[in-house]
Amino acid sequence: MKTISTVTRRRLDLQGFTDVNENLLNQTASWLRLAFALCTLLAGLGTILASYTILYILVPIAALGAIFNTHPFDLIYNYGIRYITGTPALPKRGAPGRFACGLGSVWLIVTALMFQMGNNTIGYIILGASLTIVGLLVSTI
Repeated sequence: MKTISTVTRRRLDLQGFTDVNENLLNQTASWLRLAFALCTLLAGLGTILASYTILYILVPIAALGAIFNTHPFDLIYNYGIRYITGTPALPKRGAPGRFACGLGSVWLIVTALMFQMGNNTIGYIILGASLTIVGLLVSTI
């Protein structure tokens, strides 16, 4: 089994996984990106389509990710994927990840409002594209 690099470990610590066992992180680190990747995919789709409906649907998912230490999309892994991969459940998310979800939920609301009010330029360029880029960074780096 390969070990986590010091760079990856530092990034996981910044996300609030400071007290998580190294072995558990080694087995689940890549799956910790799943929730942010799915959110990014949906936010990007909502932006491309200028669909405030898709963005509003994503708001409570992001808000629940901010409130609870398990993101709703983590449940896809915890109750499905992990049984296929033979890996353990994901560790609980720390405050930094939950803060990001809270910020994302507000960002989604404002972006959806821009599309709903017909301010598509602001919705596309300033809010939607930047939200998608930030989400891509979080889910890939």
